Amino acid sequence: LAQLVESGGGSVEAGGSLGLSCVASGYSIRARCMGWFRQAGGKEREGVACITNNSGATYYADSVRGRFTISRDNAKNTLYLQMNNLKPEDTAMYYCASGPSCLHGDFLQNGGDAWGPGTQVTVSS
Repeated sequence: LAQLVESGGGSVEAGGSLGLSCVASGYSIRARCMGWFRQAGGKEREGVACITNNSGATYYADSVRGRFTISRDNAKNTLYLQMNNLKPEDTAMYYCASGPSCLHGDFLQNGGDAWGPGTQVTVSS
């Protein structure tokens, strides 16, 4: 059974940092575009960041560029998101997703074909 499972969420004060992980099982992420999305209560899903299969390119939402860093370890079948200088508006459920291609960043609008259940990030002011 192919699965994505996120971990690392939690509560932090504004200005703090958190690191998220997403482990894939049942399939290899090696050839896949991988990305992070988030959804806050009552709001639409937002693409946060994505990374090409060979880590050759990364794409970020304007709201997180310069504060968040996406990375991957294909040998460990794991995707990461390092979040620094967190703001209350970063509070959301964070999901990892995979898809066949990052499509020069369009993946952040289109989403993927496999999703994890999510991990909650809460930033207090």
